Amino acid sequence: MTESTRRIIEAIRAVPAGKVSCYRDVGIAAGLRNGARQVVRILHSMSESQHLPWQRIIRADGFIALESCAGREEQTALLRSEGVAVSKAGKVDMEKFGVKPA
Repeated sequence: MTESTRRIIEAIRAVPAGKVSCYRDVGIAAGLRNGARQVVRILHSMSESQHLPWQRIIRADGFIALESCAGREEQTALLRSEGVAVSKAGKVDMEKFGVKPA
């Protein structure tokens, strides 16, 4: 595992239950100024094996990025179970629920 991958995983894990962060902010927290795509890649390839709270990472505009109905529904259900309000359109209020991981 590369150092940047390790830092991204730590940043993802730093987002607490009941909060969300965006791909860009996770990348920045990991020291990667333009790391959003790397965050997406790690979430796609390592969420299960690393037990990452993947549901807490969404787009910067507050929308859930997953387009498949099943994936969107699963992410919505997981976020709601943590107390995050998700609109029918799949949007989260970033002012209320958004955090920048440390």
